[in-house]
Amino acid sequence: MNSESKLSQTANSSFTMDDFAKALEKHDYQFQKGQLVHGKVFQLDHDGAYVDIGGKSSAFLPRDEASLRAVTDLSEVLPLQEEMQFLIIRDQDAEGQVTLSRKQLEIQHIWERLTEMQENAQTVQVRVMGVNKGGVTVDILSLRGFIPRSHLAERDNLEALKGQNLTVGFLEINRNTNKLILSQRLATRSSNFSLLELGQLVEGKVTGIKPFGVFVDLSGMSALLHIKQVSQKFIDSLEKVFQVGQPIKAVIIDLDEGKGRVALSTRVLENFPGEVLENMDEVMASAEARANRANNKASE
Repeated sequence: MNSESKLSQTANSSFTMDDFAKALEKHDYQFQKGQLVHGKVFQLDHDGAYVDIGGKSSAFLPRDEASLRAVTDLSEVLPLQEEMQFLIIRDQDAEGQVTLSRKQLEIQHIWERLTEMQENAQTVQVRVMGVNKGGVTVDILSLRGFIPRSHLAERDNLEALKGQNLTVGFLEINRNTNKLILSQRLATRSSNFSLLELGQLVEGKVTGIKPFGVFVDLSGMSALLHIKQVSQKFIDSLEKVFQVGQPIKAVIIDLDEGKGRVALSTRVLENFPGEVLENMDEVMASAEARANRANNKASE
């Protein structure tokens, strides 16, 4: 090999090394906050863990970002050399190091799970942690949720709910604002709806009287007995027929779970027009037999 060839080889070699370093820098991953990455923990210390995610510098995961649950031994949740998924929670510093979290990734997965549960109209169990004037705060899969007083079955003694487990449905889920509003009444309604069917005789209590009808509580679920469904005879005033707190039996004539609507009828229990108005006690006492007769007649 002549000297010219050797010189060319040396020049190319020197150039290639420099170019290689620049190429590495140029094509290095541009890690950003919010990005999901895969990596392996290669070192643990008191403050956290160092993770190889394929960048110029190792990434760092602080101890308090290791898990949602309290951790005494990091190796329990961050085993060495095991590939795991992480969430970047802080952009690269001057040395190119990013900050990672497993805790925030777990929280993200919980929000996704709760959103899916809401879309499927599912219920979930929560634990009451605190009380304020507007309702109660709860722990829901390690997140903080809120149940307004108006959506609790027990509204008069909120302090008594502390430490209790409640079954709730979802009113509002907003990950951006960390808003998680829940309802015990919604869950009760959903549960009760599964027990109801058209033509069923139900028993409840009158909770409100309006010109157009009577509201009836069915084990925490509100139903409506419209004025036209009270009797086959014209009624000029429902307050002359019913009192708040009065027990009543009626037949379900319409169900709409989406709107939370249950329509009742005592009209179908009558043997003659106006019987409910003239002899309510007798109609209620034999309501079951009357309801069966009405259902048999409807199926003919």
